[in-house]
Amino acid sequence: MKLIDSIVAKADALTAIRKDIHAHPELGYEEHRTANLVAEQLTQWEIPIHRGLGSTGVVGIVHGRDGGASGRAIGLRADMDALPMQEGNTFAHASQTPGKMHACGHDGHTTMLLGAAQHWAHGQNRDFDGTVYLIFQPAEEGGGGARAMIKDGLFKQFPMDAVFGMHNWPGMRAGTMAVSAGPVMGSSNEFRITVTGKGGHAAMPHMVIDPMPVVCQMVLGFQTIVSRNVKPIEAAVVSVTMIHGGDATNVVPGACELQGTVRTFKVEVLDLVEERMRKIAHDIGSAFGCEVEFHFKRNYPATVNSQPEAAFAARVMQEVVGVDNTLEQEPSMGAEDFSFMLLEKPGAYCFLANGDGTHRAQGHGGGPCTLHNASYDFNDDLIPVGATYWVTLAKRWFEEQGQTG
Repeated sequence: MKLIDSIVAKADALTAIRKDIHAHPELGYEEHRTANLVAEQLTQWEIPIHRGLGSTGVVGIVHGRDGGASGRAIGLRADMDALPMQEGNTFAHASQTPGKMHACGHDGHTTMLLGAAQHWAHGQNRDFDGTVYLIFQPAEEGGGGARAMIKDGLFKQFPMDAVFGMHNWPGMRAGTMAVSAGPVMGSSNEFRITVTGKGGHAAMPHMVIDPMPVVCQMVLGFQTIVSRNVKPIEAAVVSVTMIHGGDATNVVPGACELQGTVRTFKVEVLDLVEERMRKIAHDIGSAFGCEVEFHFKRNYPATVNSQPEAAFAARVMQEVVGVDNTLEQEPSMGAEDFSFMLLEKPGAYCFLANGDGTHRAQGHGGGPCTLHNASYDFNDDLIPVGATYWVTLAKRWFEEQGQTG
């Protein structure tokens, strides 16, 4: 592994920042303390900042030795928000805010980008011709913070040729990184279906129109969409995750509601799934004499890496962690709002291995070190790795662009 000495030397100080962020989690669009911390650090390092995009977003501006005269620019993105869940860890840096936790490693993502910024605070380290925009984004966890920053003019105020993102990935062997071209994270979509019948006494079923068996038939019908409508070589997930109906054991409810999520990599597959779900729901409801309200919401699109940028990122990884530790990225049906940035700009979203959880300090919860788990904690050994990756990526990007430009 080839890490930058000056970043390694600052690892303890950066770890302290990460643990401070972890102890003070903030939800989407509420990241005021975190954004202030980021802004204060960048200002201390004499890196100009812009605040307010996406409400709490922060953008740091790092000009290379040319002062940005070349006009070439890239964006590096880190997310800042936490999750609305109770932390199960009891170590010293555990969340001090009940019901909020950094269970996805955004505290580490923010710190790794700050590590790169600190390296660039020294002018002699800006050995590139171009501009790096440090994008500290709010509200990744369902709030669409990337979309909000774009809507507020991120790419208009800060024109860039490409944008890159990174996420820690538990379960991957520590010391490895992964990137691939094409879809690497699924789209996130949700549905809500209300089935209305006619309630009444549970002992007199002939006098009611019971929505319960109708909803059950719908759930079974939905399971045939992926297995019998989607091509076997395509990927799709249809999961019913909530069913609500009834308040008493002797009363047939007048209505029942089911909700869930749909994940795909391709829009055409998503179109097919939505169409089939809608028809199945309405036809089954009609067959049983029920009224059906069908709502389908498309939240995040799939995260799709552009081929040239993914190949470039792989070359950078090989330089930082070695050829043998640069892996093919296994796509996940989890969603990521960096997808909105990749709809606007070419780029690549990569994984940085978080290890098997043995890095956790005494006092961690009894559960696994997986994302969105109450026992999760970011692996601080990644901080110099991620920061080195960002610095190396920027330098190599401008070198290659200069050769081709």
